Amino acid sequence: MIRALTGCSTRHAWKVIAVWAVVGIALAILGQAFVHRATQSGNGGFLPRSYDSAAALRIAEEDFGIRPDADPLTVLVARTDGAALSAADERRIGEVASRLARQRVVMPRSKDDPPLMQDHSQVPRIGAGATAPDRAFRLLPVELTGNPQDPGVQGTYRAFREQARSAFHEAGLRTGFTGGLATTVDTVDAEETRTLVVGLVMTGLIVLLHVLVFRSLAAALLPLVTVTIVGGAAAGAVVGAALLTGIDLAPSTPGLINVVLIGIGVDYFLFLLFRFREQLRAHPAQSGREAAAEVAGRVGTAVTSAALTIVAAFATLGIASFGQFRVLGPAIAVAVLVMLLGSLTLMPALLAVTGRRMFWPSRSLRRAPRPGAAGRLGERIARRPVAHAVAAVVVLGALTAGAAGVRMDYGQGGDGGERTAAVLTAQEIARSMPAGASDPATVFVRAEDGAPMTAERVAGLAGALARVPGVGQVAPTVLSEDRRAARIDLVLAAEPGGQRARDLVSGPVRTAVRAHVPTGTEAHVGGTAAVFADIAVAVGEDLEVIFPVAAVLIALILLVLLRSLLAPVVLMVSVGLGFTATLGAATLVFQHALGRPGVDFTLPLVLFLFVVALGTDYNILIADRIREEMERPGPARAAVGRAVRHTAPAIAAAGLVLAASFGSLAVSPQPGLQQTGFATAVGILLSAFALSVVLVPALAALLGRSLWWPVRPRPKEAAPSAERPEPGRVPVG
Repeated sequence: MIRALTGCSTRHAWKVIAVWAVVGIALAILGQAFVHRATQSGNGGFLPRSYDSAAALRIAEEDFGIRPDADPLTVLVARTDGAALSAADERRIGEVASRLARQRVVMPRSKDDPPLMQDHSQVPRIGAGATAPDRAFRLLPVELTGNPQDPGVQGTYRAFREQARSAFHEAGLRTGFTGGLATTVDTVDAEETRTLVVGLVMTGLIVLLHVLVFRSLAAALLPLVTVTIVGGAAAGAVVGAALLTGIDLAPSTPGLINVVLIGIGVDYFLFLLFRFREQLRAHPAQSGREAAAEVAGRVGTAVTSAALTIVAAFATLGIASFGQFRVLGPAIAVAVLVMLLGSLTLMPALLAVTGRRMFWPSRSLRRAPRPGAAGRLGERIARRPVAHAVAAVVVLGALTAGAAGVRMDYGQGGDGGERTAAVLTAQEIARSMPAGASDPATVFVRAEDGAPMTAERVAGLAGALARVPGVGQVAPTVLSEDRRAARIDLVLAAEPGGQRARDLVSGPVRTAVRAHVPTGTEAHVGGTAAVFADIAVAVGEDLEVIFPVAAVLIALILLVLLRSLLAPVVLMVSVGLGFTATLGAATLVFQHALGRPGVDFTLPLVLFLFVVALGTDYNILIADRIREEMERPGPARAAVGRAVRHTAPAIAAAGLVLAASFGSLAVSPQPGLQQTGFATAVGILLSAFALSVVLVPALAALLGRSLWWPVRPRPKEAAPSAERPEPGRVPVG
């Protein structure tokens, strides 16, 4: 079936290219236009309904009209001369706030806006706020709505910020802005130039590496163009499916999809290019179309096997209780299937129409390649497999030991991040008020006995909460309009995004609520700290289930695809060792060396997505080539040496490109991205070089053809080997 698909694509190459160009670009445009409508802001909505903070969120929506897409932020208003606020200042602040609460904020428009961009113009909700104990400033709670990652919402916030600054400036007052949306926008603005520069540098590095490897501009640029088209189509397909099914994506899902698709797309094209060049060297009389059909049919099997293992791994996320994981898995699985379709159709079609011109002006097709470093490495592994296997295991084992005592950090990157205006405003607030003043925890109480809710009814609970160590202030009770629910805001003495705040709300605060909940009511603790405390529990439980299920499913797929009982075990053990070694390296650097609270809670999942999945890709590629070489006459160890010689350059090039791309994240000021960039870069390098180029070939050399038991490859007597080339042909090896 795979050969039939690739063969059809090479026979009708121009039609395939035309279809992909039209459909791919159209889907990419639609996906870009609707991506923010298909994503859900915030994390609380992804928690199962059984969690305490999820129940609090439901009461907030149903009884207090707080929208799930609300973007709260805090406006600090103070005198320009630094003096304490007077009664007259307080009145002016109230008047200006009241005026702003009636003024519609118009979303800015520009010619660069994507088509069909949603209008996020709106009237902000502004609360009464509170004055600092030393009267240095007044804090106004403001609520805008929309996905904070949406450029339109960000533009609306900027417009509101300018309106508020201007209005308060006219009253002789200065302003500061902090909170979720303000922090997001300030970070985007601060990293705009850095992101552009890093993106250009990484694109340049990818092109340069391809030029150095293939000595061809076409071979350098076509993979990027192709992956962009197919990746855009895949992202558009995911967004369209989300809109049609009503499933909300997490804000991080589109970005993760893009990274995954770029990674596997460049990898698959590199595998095809290396094998295509090898085929053209070995058969000078063969046409480009014939060579493309033969290569795509052979490599397509390995690519399909690799892609299906990735799909299986990601699909297991669908059993997670945390909705962000549950949605992410199928979304990436769909995207990978689209990339696989592109790898079996568009990529072979491009090879068919370009032929030998793909490698112009390089003359490498006219001469036999030298063995080079890959050839020498293959010979050494074939001669001394035990030494190389032990060396790889020792390195990976030493790094794995670093994972001992690993802790998950559920902070939101506040420590060590960019010193933006939002961060400076938060620090100014913390000097006069408890650290959690800008983002309080909230206790929601709802009547279940039909009796109306009053402040007196929850007075005992409010008093108990005020006595909890770590609670800096308890705000006056707010009742819902129908008197069915009450809201008590708690200003914590801890930063709401830190571990201390999560421990506080999940421990003493919830204990106090359970002990003093009024008779006939239900009470739940919500807010940022409570949400992340519950996410910590949900993620921990999910990972305990997902990883074993994914491992079993991948092993079963490898068992069927490789037609062997021992080969899947070797590949799974090596990939598992690479995963633990990568996690250990991240723990050693960030938790132990740099003194961070732990590794970011998303890191195990990120490593699962990238290191395990792509490591399996590389392992399947080398294993497939080892099996192919063992079907030729000669010793098994010589076959392993030839496989390393021909496959190691492709794996090394793919690994370097991908590691450099992820490594660029390490220059981000956000601690979470720093960890992601470092860990994924290290993991991919370990997967490419320590596992696929050294450990797996060394184990294959030790086990010989027994690696493929019970269906061992049998040498084909008629096939000419690399050591006995046919006259006029370049050795295939």
